[in-house]
Amino acid sequence: MENRITTLFGIRYPIIAGGMIWCSGWRLAAAVSDAGGLGLIGAGSMTPDLLREHIRKCRAATGKPFGVNVPLMYRYAEQIMQVVMEERVPAVFTSAGSPKTWTGQLHAAGCKVAHVVSSTKFALKSQEAGVDAVVAEGCAAITIPLIAAGGIATGRGMLAAFALGAEGIQMGTRFALSEESSASDAFKRLCIGLEEGGTMLALKKIGPTRLIRNDFYTAVETAENRGASAEELKELLGRGRSKRGIFEGDLADGELEIGQIASLIRDLPPAGEIVRQIIGEYNAGVKSLTTL
Repeated sequence: MENRITTLFGIRYPIIAGGMIWCSGWRLAAAVSDAGGLGLIGAGSMTPDLLREHIRKCRAATGKPFGVNVPLMYRYAEQIMQVVMEERVPAVFTSAGSPKTWTGQLHAAGCKVAHVVSSTKFALKSQEAGVDAVVAEGCAAITIPLIAAGGIATGRGMLAAFALGAEGIQMGTRFALSEESSASDAFKRLCIGLEEGGTMLALKKIGPTRLIRNDFYTAVETAENRGASAEELKELLGRGRSKRGIFEGDLADGELEIGQIASLIRDLPPAGEIVRQIIGEYNAGVKSLTTL
């Protein structure tokens, strides 16, 4: 399969593993890249030194291109970017901030840059900033390559995104629930047992987040129903709650973030198998459409 996304990143398949905190370490990134996709290391939960370690381990584990996801509002963002450029990471996916800040410097260091957006307005701003591609968690109308994200976990989902103009897909939840994901086994087992409606949108005043129902979610729901302020919700959230839930496996009081598409997932296969399955389903879908 060849298009502008595969050519841009030097990959076989236009499948990107989202850089998720507490899930996307070097093992997952290397496994996805080895299978022909683009694996991303999630830097949003790492110190600069830890990220450097993950980059070097990923490079040692695969000879294929990989990338790093950097939330631009992260407290270590500047130091993280220095590590990324020093280590000559092939691809950088930025989010939660202005792409103008780092795109030029990243290009000068030889990095390809994609920026995550939620609307056409921000997609156009990213295009103007000179990014190489946009990851759209919503709608976007642009001329540079577009990667669709959100609610995709199957080859048919990939086919649907391509029918709407995407040239690549980014999957988070599907790869979070894989063998190489660094999420805790307890968290992963809980997620593959979720039914439709097993997650709820919460923390809207801070940043909309889809959570699995547990004691922490109930506390958030109670607070939001009585009109709690953003400051009160931040105090309730505290520090390290997502680490406690996703990475350490506290299923009662941890923040258990996962996409709604989890209700379709019932297994925890190796990431390479996921890539092959997605491509197989995509090709089968294309074939079935041509017979209609």
